[in-house]
Amino acid sequence: MSEQAVTEQAAFPIQFTDAAASRVKELVAEEENPALMLRVYVTGGGCSGFSYGFTFDEKVNEGDTLVEKQGVSMVVDSMSLQYLVGGIVDFTSGLEGSRFLVNNPNASTTCGCGSSFSI
Repeated sequence: MSEQAVTEQAAFPIQFTDAAASRVKELVAEEENPALMLRVYVTGGGCSGFSYGFTFDEKVNEGDTLVEKQGVSMVVDSMSLQYLVGGIVDFTSGLEGSRFLVNNPNASTTCGCGSSFSI
């Protein structure tokens, strides 16, 4: 990665770990659609007030933040980004299964499942 790319990556308001990028790369290859990007979003609901969501999308909408790593992309809409600034999107695999997750410094509480939070 060039020095410029590293500097630009550090400037993004949300980070994308190598583990998450690797998993997205695997899933994109399985789907045989290089246009797919991981979309991370926040919705109301869940046991703590807000929930994280993950889906795949082929387009970048106006106002989206785009983060690229390892040749794959993650997008976050502007409404969700306000709750995720400084966060890190990661991927974990273990006894509880495999999943994307968000390490969110803005969350004051989270639920046991780790998929909902409050600010």
